[in-house]
Amino acid sequence: MKFSNSLLLALALFMPQAHAVENDFLQPVTVAADRSEGDLQSRSLSYINNVVVTQGSLRINADKLTLMASDDQAKQVFIATGNPATYQQMMDNGLLAQAQAKEIRYQVSSRELILIGDAQMSQEGSLVKGDRISYNAERQQLSAQGSEEEQITTIFLPAPKEPEPQPENSEPTP
Repeated sequence: MKFSNSLLLALALFMPQAHAVENDFLQPVTVAADRSEGDLQSRSLSYINNVVVTQGSLRINADKLTLMASDDQAKQVFIATGNPATYQQMMDNGLLAQAQAKEIRYQVSSRELILIGDAQMSQEGSLVKGDRISYNAERQQLSAQGSEEEQITTIFLPAPKEPEPQPENSEPTP
């Protein structure tokens, strides 16, 4: 994966000092769906149709969600798929971060979100698109990767122009 100075600059501007509301990660993870199926041997559980995952302000919507567990509960991975699967979370700066992809992987312990296939992530009009996007909410690190057919695209809005100072009302002297 190649990084250019312009990409690093764009990513720095994309999420300025924004990370997820810390209280979100202290909340329980809740999953709702039309139905579920489990495989105890492989330690996986699938939720199917109208899947909604929430943890504080974090919300993932998907057609299917597979929870991969291990002996270490901290290594749980949620794999959401859809056309597209979507993610949103309120950042501590009060702005809503949104993302979508064909597959969204959420690693609970590392607070890492991995978007795969037609991936895009946006916040307040800024946008990163690529084949794969990784975002670590705790470390505030974002990386994007294109595919053989398409490069990544980053769009960021310039800061709003500050209004020019208005001249003070002065009465003309006679």
